[in-house]
Amino acid sequence: MMNVFCKTLLASALASATLASAYAAEPLTVYGKLNVTAQSNDEGDESVTTIQSNASRFGVKGEFELSSSLEAFYTVEYEVDTGDDSKNNFLARNQFVGLKGDFGALSVGRNDTILKVSQGKVDLFNDLSGDIKHLFKGENRLAQTATYLTPAFGDFKVGVTYAAEGDGAQMSAGSDDGFSIAALYGDAKLKKTPIFASVAYDSDVKGYDVLRATVQGKVADLVLGGMYQQQEKSENGDSKNGFLLSAAYHIDAVVLKAQYQDMEDKGDSWSVGGDYKLGKPTKLLAFYTNRSIDGESSDDKYFGVGIEHKF
Repeated sequence: MMNVFCKTLLASALASATLASAYAAEPLTVYGKLNVTAQSNDEGDESVTTIQSNASRFGVKGEFELSSSLEAFYTVEYEVDTGDDSKNNFLARNQFVGLKGDFGALSVGRNDTILKVSQGKVDLFNDLSGDIKHLFKGENRLAQTATYLTPAFGDFKVGVTYAAEGDGAQMSAGSDDGFSIAALYGDAKLKKTPIFASVAYDSDVKGYDVLRATVQGKVADLVLGGMYQQQEKSENGDSKNGFLLSAAYHIDAVVLKAQYQDMEDKGDSWSVGGDYKLGKPTKLLAFYTNRSIDGESSDDKYFGVGIEHKF
């Protein structure tokens, strides 16, 4: 009797271990990057030297097959500010859960709007001092969103983001429910297609209506990009126009970059820089950004050198 009990107990333990292993085998990716620069920041009064983090981040993401035609997916990502004096230096980034299948993909949670996504890689100084967010509206990540992306029709996709009225950023801007919609063509990384293009529109997202058109293309080792943007305050219709031009040239492990941005009645910005790839996940970088704000007597100037490592 005792022998049968022991065998049953052993079989139950093995079965439990097998089930646990099956669930543990759910695909899970741990990822992130550290981008840290030593900078000289001159914003009018005097130059300040900093060693700062540029949207360094840590996250986990994964997918789970629910059936032959349905998958669940999720992302939980935090920004890690290595230059913050506080030890509590985690800030929420994209954090969402969703389902995808033949119908497309639907996700809910904290997420970039589809208009922000529509910029692709045209902003060559993204996350640095020359980031387009300093002059252009629409670079929004909202806490209470639902985003739907259609299946691909050839190289075309359409996406829409709903921003709930109860979202804190919407409420602080005096906005009701907001919507962001975009039509996308091609591969933003320019690996599967030589051209990426998009047209996107925000309606009452954080108090602004924004129309944005983006195009970027690759010819041999040269990458050229451009963006046109019209933005207006939802409450009074005050409309402004702006544009961006960017260029990158690849020479073996070196990428040389230049970018110019202008927004009517706001200011303009130009940046130059370069990356040197030490290996697939690691690069050295250097940049200079000059930003002129209308009505201010002096320009803001930023010079930085640093390192980025992805994992």
